Amino acid sequence: MLFDVYGPNALYQWSGLVMVLVALILLNEFARRTKAGGIIMFFGMAAVMTVYCLAVEISAAMGADWALANPTHTDMNSWFHYAKVYAALAGCIGFMALKYSWGKIGRSHWFKAFPFVIVAINILIAVVSDFESAFRAFGTTWVTTEGVTLHGGWHNVFNGVAGLLNIACMTGWFGIYISKKRQDMLWPDMTWVFIISYDIWNFCYTYNNLPTHSWYAGIALLLAPTIAGLMWNKGGWIQNRAFTLAMWCMFCQMVPMFANDSIFAVQSVNNPDVNLVVSLLALVANIAALAYIIYRSKKLGVNPYKQEVFVGTKDFREAMARRADTAYLLETMPKSATAPEIAETVAYNELPAEGTIGYVYVAKDGAGDAIVDVAKASDDTERRNE
Repeated sequence: MLFDVYGPNALYQWSGLVMVLVALILLNEFARRTKAGGIIMFFGMAAVMTVYCLAVEISAAMGADWALANPTHTDMNSWFHYAKVYAALAGCIGFMALKYSWGKIGRSHWFKAFPFVIVAINILIAVVSDFESAFRAFGTTWVTTEGVTLHGGWHNVFNGVAGLLNIACMTGWFGIYISKKRQDMLWPDMTWVFIISYDIWNFCYTYNNLPTHSWYAGIALLLAPTIAGLMWNKGGWIQNRAFTLAMWCMFCQMVPMFANDSIFAVQSVNNPDVNLVVSLLALVANIAALAYIIYRSKKLGVNPYKQEVFVGTKDFREAMARRADTAYLLETMPKSATAPEIAETVAYNELPAEGTIGYVYVAKDGAGDAIVDVAKASDDTERRNE
């Protein structure tokens, strides 16, 4: 038993899980399908949340009774929650910059590594939180500033290491593409191998450190982007994850009572032995994922970070098939786009759906011409690309 969901409120708790899951899936579709939807969620709602949280915290600092008793001040005041919500929002805005080619930064080759950087930062925030529990209370318990009792121990260490390994499981940093109608930023090399290892690790993190939120943040919040990413939004999982994470974090900052004190609230069993088992599973899953990535990179003779590792696989092909037509990209490219930027976009977009082993784009000269430097793979390697 992982959660206390078998009491008199069980029907409400299970209904709450379904409601949150469905709401996140629908809100993600609203935010991803149009530019207006994304702007409303990640600029408009983010501004509302920021103003609200500032009003609460400033009023609390001034001694206002309503603010001192406000759940945002009492239940969501840790460094982790604020770091997480703004890191998630930064990811959403950066992904929108890439898929809409906003400004020079949104068309820069180096900025294609932004998804890796921001996801790594988000993972590191959780890793630090895990290690914090181990440092503060190894073998015992401690109470957070939000009044939550946490166990510290080997489970935090094992899952913290799993998180670090998970960062190393992100491959093909520069293989970022734009989907049809510019609805999604695609990362085709982020296949089920990373998604499953991430989900197991992140569930374990929430289970270790967010026992009052893990029912929703560790299940519904992880299922929403994964369902979309594995079914109708191939290659768009990381965008789904950022969008749904930011939405959930903003909701929790302003309405923490839903997960903490309402009839829908669920508490994990918060047992260190259970935590240890879940953490070991996360560690093993990420060791296996990284081992498989190393195996494929050696098999194809590629650098797993500069080049794509999962070229030719089913998930990779399906994601690449979702790319926008080159003509559409050129029509919708901002007028400020330079010839080299356009040439790079065309070069990546014209790659075959199965990918090209060892592909590296290199700009030739200031005239906007480009050449493609392809690692010369043997016929045998080509045949083994599955």
